[in-house]
Amino acid sequence: MTDLARRIDQGTGRETADIVLKGGRFFDLVTGELVASDIAICGETIVGTIESYEGAEEIDISGRIVVPGFIDTHLHIESSLVTPHEFDRCVLPYGVTTVVCDPHEIANVLGTEGIQFFLDSAEQTIMDIRVQLSSCVPATHLETSGADLPIERLLPFRNHPKVIGLAEFMNFPGVIHKDPTCMAKLDAFQDGHIDGHAPLLSGRDLNGYLSARIRTDHECTTAEEAMEKIRKGMHILVREGSVSKDLHALMPILTERLSPYLALCTDDRNPLDIAEQGHLDYLIREAIRNGVAPLAVYRAASISAARAFGLRDRGLVAPGWRADLVVIDSLESCKAEMVLAGGRRVTDALFATRKPVAPVGLDSVKARIVKAADFAVPVAEGETSVIGVMPGKIITEHRRCRLPTFGNQTSVDLENDVIKVAVIERHGKNGNHANGFVQGFGLKKGAIASTVGHDSHNICVVGVSEEDMAHAANRLTDIKGGFVVVEDGRVTGEIPLPVAGLMSLEPYESVRDTLHHLRKAAYALGTTLEEPFLQVAFLPLPVIPHLKISDMGMVDVDQFKLIG
Repeated sequence: MTDLARRIDQGTGRETADIVLKGGRFFDLVTGELVASDIAICGETIVGTIESYEGAEEIDISGRIVVPGFIDTHLHIESSLVTPHEFDRCVLPYGVTTVVCDPHEIANVLGTEGIQFFLDSAEQTIMDIRVQLSSCVPATHLETSGADLPIERLLPFRNHPKVIGLAEFMNFPGVIHKDPTCMAKLDAFQDGHIDGHAPLLSGRDLNGYLSARIRTDHECTTAEEAMEKIRKGMHILVREGSVSKDLHALMPILTERLSPYLALCTDDRNPLDIAEQGHLDYLIREAIRNGVAPLAVYRAASISAARAFGLRDRGLVAPGWRADLVVIDSLESCKAEMVLAGGRRVTDALFATRKPVAPVGLDSVKARIVKAADFAVPVAEGETSVIGVMPGKIITEHRRCRLPTFGNQTSVDLENDVIKVAVIERHGKNGNHANGFVQGFGLKKGAIASTVGHDSHNICVVGVSEEDMAHAANRLTDIKGGFVVVEDGRVTGEIPLPVAGLMSLEPYESVRDTLHHLRKAAYALGTTLEEPFLQVAFLPLPVIPHLKISDMGMVDVDQFKLIG
């Protein structure tokens, strides 16, 4: 008997269902009602609701509520610091049954090898990992990337069953000004999905950007920005990650009326925050706690997300829909007590059925050895451009400060929280090294260094002491990438991330525990930032306003050019 015939027979009750959830209620995202009902499942598909069923396996969920599995519409699994297999095991128990990921980080380091690694992993994970093809590798001409992905190298992946479309188009100036490389990629995906990335873009420039048939955006930081984009046909992805925290600012648009045009995403979230707060379940909880209607946020977490990305088989608890289901204690607390992914109950035994995928990029850190003198900044006349960090945002300010000098060098200014920042090319291409200043970390001593440096993932190091900065940067080569904290010439915390310098080979529990220690080491330097490591990682991101630094120098993002 075919799967189709089995589904029909089990839905009509002629045959016993494979699984029946009994005694609970489901949240109807069409009407907003809680409906008492059995839920019958055949294979990976729901085949019966609002009726009574018998099942080969019957699960009592009395007093519980069933909602559709959550869909994270935009994230970089690499930012969880674990491999896709470990991300699967870490996040799926929170009810996230589908993610739309952009392997942009590993693609910038390894190119097509990185994309293939993600696709191979996605075919093994229990969670449904869908992949967007990284559109901007390198992200800009203002940095040195490990790879180059013109359209010719992306097209062979286009018809892979796990591929949805073209990932976030960050080079919005390239779109507006019709850069030939951008145009070639956009033209190739005019009949498919193109993900957007357009922070603060508005007016006619936004109209031009959207005329390229770009449909989504996760970079809105105010309700006003989001409303202009919704009115112009965009589907807004409300983001709350470890650094970029936009949920509270966008709560005014999280309404039942607008929910069909909204979805949720995390973008970048690490295992420590997942362990302490949760994943999309945290966004749902926090929204409801602040007065958002449950119907609005649960729609955004599932059916609206599915429709935005053409996943027409999931997002509702209804016959014929994919059995991605989360059994929760209440709508308000959104605590997942049981998760079914494609009709399979999520357990340790289920994870054990996955085939491993060999790691890649284990020798990707090829930076030159640096010394303290390499971090010297010559005295310049007038004010110095300083990157202004804003906690909870990846947008930075372009500040100008008069900094103290020592001899012929410009020095840090601890009284005003201005320290040094440097980016060192680590792909073995040119040995570039650029220095600058940053304000807002709160460091009083030592240094923090990382090979996670969006988007090209060169080494980024911030610090008070040039000696400690050099020690931290060189240590990253020794451990094949990761995060390092140095205080007074001594490594006080580190986490190796040997998979492309981005991901650990350890279980997520080990990564989580190591991050606890790493955070304490950073706090001992005086940092006032809740998440200093990801904040370091976003300092080299020259597609986010207003001032950044790359291995080529300080970047005025508004002017999209290097500055002295």
